[in-house]
Amino acid sequence: MSRSLKKGPYVDPRVTKKLEGRKIGDKTVIKTWSRACTISPEMVGFTFGVHNGKDFIPVYATEEMVGHKLGEFSPTRKFQRHGGKIQKEMDSAAKQRDLEANKAAKAAAGGPKKK
Repeated sequence: MSRSLKKGPYVDPRVTKKLEGRKIGDKTVIKTWSRACTISPEMVGFTFGVHNGKDFIPVYATEEMVGHKLGEFSPTRKFQRHGGKIQKEMDSAAKQRDLEANKAAKAAAGGPKKK
C-alpha cells in the first residue's frame, strides 16, 4: 500500500543530508539502515549500502528505481535450496558431470608425453 499523495514520498532526512556535498557518480558507498526511504531523482547516480540485517548490500540508484524503496533492492532472506531425496539425486548427478568434464579437459590438454 502506497503513502498518501498529500503526504508525499518518505525520504529519510539523514540520507539526504549524507548526499549533500557529493557529486553524481561518486564511487563511495553511502551506508544506510533506512530501508523505507523512497528513492528520489536526487539519489540517481549514487551507490547506497542498504543494510539487510546482516550486511550492507551495495545498491546503485538508476532512473528506473525512482519511486521505489531502498529495501526492495536488498533482500533480507537468503534462499539456500529445497531439500529432500530429489535434490540429493540432482546434486550427485551434477557433481558426476563436473568430474567427467574435468577428466575430459585434462585428457584433451594432455601433458608432456614420456618416451
